[in-house]
Amino acid sequence: MLKGGKVGLRARHEDDIPILQTELYDDVVNHSRSDVRPWRPVTPGSKDSRLIVDDKEERHVPFSVVELDGGTLVGTAVLWNIDNHNRSAHIGLGLLPSSRGQGYGTDVVAVLCHYGFVVRGLHRLQIETLSDNAAMLRSAERNGFVREGVLRSSAWVMGEFLDEVLLGLLVQDWKPDTRG
Repeated sequence: MLKGGKVGLRARHEDDIPILQTELYDDVVNHSRSDVRPWRPVTPGSKDSRLIVDDKEERHVPFSVVELDGGTLVGTAVLWNIDNHNRSAHIGLGLLPSSRGQGYGTDVVAVLCHYGFVVRGLHRLQIETLSDNAAMLRSAERNGFVREGVLRSSAWVMGEFLDEVLLGLLVQDWKPDTRG
């Protein structure tokens, strides 16, 4: 397990999937705001769930996020589109509704930075988030990410195009103690 100040990132357990399915995936609005793929209903227990981990997939590393105190599942985190040649990857996370607003997002980003830069030896991490996602923007910037641009009308969300903000962090600019 990778540990931050408040949360741990661990392998996805089979009993995490029904909770994540109900709390995150089945929330059509939340899913539509956090995934580039369109929402579609998935039968509970289906082997087609996007939450099931393929341990052989090298470019996509998903985690379950748990509280360090007690081990309660609080969400998901992922390092995706890992490019070993250019030494870059993207960061994503999703917190259960009951776990939002408690500083977990900032801690998750910090732990993903540690994983990307220290464990994987990456040079650059990137985040794309909707321009109105203040919590993710705060979490990223508290960890040293810099706004690099706006992707205008790049995300189709619930019947309208929304802007996305592109944030980047280079290993030489990363300060592990910026968590807050």
